[in-house]
Amino acid sequence: MENNTTTRIMIAMSGGVDSSVAACLCVEQGYDCAGVTMKLICGEQESTCCSLDDIEDARSVCRRLHIPYHVYNFTDSFEEQVIARFIRAYETGGTPNPCIDCNRYIKFEKLLSRACELGFDKVATGHYARVAYDENSGRYLLKKAADVSKDQSYVLYSLTQEQLKMTYFPLGEMSKAQTREKAEQLELVNARKRDSQDICFVPDGNYAAFIERHTGKTYPCGDFTDEDGHVLGEHKGIIRYTIGQRKGLGLALPFPMYVKEKDLEENRVVLCKNENLFSKELFAKDINLISVSSIDKPMRIKARVRYNQPEQPATVTQTDDDTLHVVFDEPQRAICKGQAVVLYDGDTVIGGGTIV
Repeated sequence: MENNTTTRIMIAMSGGVDSSVAACLCVEQGYDCAGVTMKLICGEQESTCCSLDDIEDARSVCRRLHIPYHVYNFTDSFEEQVIARFIRAYETGGTPNPCIDCNRYIKFEKLLSRACELGFDKVATGHYARVAYDENSGRYLLKKAADVSKDQSYVLYSLTQEQLKMTYFPLGEMSKAQTREKAEQLELVNARKRDSQDICFVPDGNYAAFIERHTGKTYPCGDFTDEDGHVLGEHKGIIRYTIGQRKGLGLALPFPMYVKEKDLEENRVVLCKNENLFSKELFAKDINLISVSSIDKPMRIKARVRYNQPEQPATVTQTDDDTLHVVFDEPQRAICKGQAVVLYDGDTVIGGGTIV
């Protein structure tokens, strides 16, 4: 993006150091800026996201930068599009990724829509990723961050062409160390604030307890079995387990066993040895393609099936308008229904979808 004082940018500010430095960079680059914090959750869940402390930190940075600051209440949308999807995925045997849903339905749908209504040209966030425009294809591209160790392109794969056109990632060329250093130089109130590592609405990491509190339901106990159906013990409710899990099963077993499958009809959790967790292929739906409009023939790519996984060589085929078939060169461990598969060509995101 070129410096342009007539370009209006709305900056999504969480109160953390990344979005604060993103705001500083936008102001330095001469844009007409306003900072915004999205209030997403409330009550007892308010310990790590959009808390009063976070709002005050963001407000303090905006005051220092002499730009307007606003708080938008998106709690209803967050409940419907993120928390409800999270619960539904666990109840149907999946393993959700609520950060992807938050980016998809809140930051780059709800907030972008609000920005358009108010006459802003772009929305900036503190994500580590980059947007480029390809003259040859006429498409906007999502690229990995320059600092690959902080790259967040995986959780942004659902961005559409129109959303990418209106999105700016000021930190895309920076390392985390440079971001911290910039915050220190500017003496920002949150320069040393630690990054949140948890899902914002489950700060203690106890997903099952959160689901039970939120729904008022209890999830019945059932059988742990091996792959042949032999009963190994009793599980404490099917929502408490994820594919590949070993710890916390509460069983005394002669050798390590891992969750392979959750059988909802029989309310049983199937366990297996580690070597039986591996598979070479997956299908994904609810797909979004970025660098291409469709995949007309088998394409060699690299793919991730979870956020921190190294990319794996594979071949992808698009079998219909909304289905991808990915076959890996080598078997992959614990591919989880509900997680995202994201496809890469070098540092460019081809697209991705939800594993089914």
